[in-house]
Amino acid sequence: MTKELRISTKSRTELVDITEDILHHLGDIGAKSGILVVFVPHTTAGVTINENADPDVTQDITGFMAELIPKNAGFAHGEGNSDAHIKSSLFSPSLTLIVEGGALRLGTWQAVFFAEFDGPRNRKAWLKFVPS
Repeated sequence: MTKELRISTKSRTELVDITEDILHHLGDIGAKSGILVVFVPHTTAGVTINENADPDVTQDITGFMAELIPKNAGFAHGEGNSDAHIKSSLFSPSLTLIVEGGALRLGTWQAVFFAEFDGPRNRKAWLKFVPS
């Protein structure tokens, strides 16, 4: 069974910590051990794992991405969001996560983030647990 996680973003570019939402899903289905796939079905968004202890890290990431790939860089795509397509390609549409004992096997400071590059929007991520 695939779970659809709904995510409402508030700005054009942001990293939204979805770790707790994922943990709630694992608890709801009684997941113990296996693999969890997180997939984002959007071409201007993605997912990543990074530090959640210091909010400066996510601000640094989004700020650097804006400098590296500016919105108005003369791209040909008529919708005006080519920068978002490029940024999402540098991230990933999916992650594979290890689940043991009903918990995610993440490092001490790690969290799972939904990466928005063309918001604000109502988005989704699909979660698929494969038991082992």
